[in-house]
Amino acid sequence: MREKIKLVSTGTNKEGRKTGYYRTTTKNKRTTTEKLEKMMFDPFAFNKETGKFGMHVKFVESKIS
Repeated sequence: MREKIKLVSTGTNKEGRKTGYYRTTTKNKRTTTEKLEKMMFDPFAFNKETGKFGMHVKFVESKIS
């Protein structure tokens, strides 16, 4: 019943491009029908305020190819 999903980071690096960082997890398709969105730590996301790498950003669900 549980399906594997891929959570992709919305964080960007210094140049403004997406980091490409992702995590995998599972979710129950019967009880959670909408797309999953979570705040998690991305070690490659650039924080413009502090000038350092690593910050919490939103991760959104995508299909595992």
